[in-house]
Amino acid sequence: MTDPNPMPEARWLWRRLYVFAFSFGLWLLLARAVTRASADSLPRLTEGLMLLQALTVVLYLVAPTAQQIAALFAHLKLRLGGGA
Repeated sequence: MTDPNPMPEARWLWRRLYVFAFSFGLWLLLARAVTRASADSLPRLTEGLMLLQALTVVLYLVAPTAQQIAALFAHLKLRLGGGA
């Protein structure tokens, strides 16, 4: 039996390509920063790039879909409005 409402993100190739390209770009930026930045500014610069990469990974892995957000708001609106 198939799932009647499959998650579209499991098949969304463009999102995966975007995250891969963005991650690769940050990796290149970090490699370039290591060679060009001064020693005293390097820790802060690399920390910022790593936090940006972590945000990208978190959004990719656990962010809800737009459909789920719309359903959540509709459900909250019904509950807060006193609907069924």
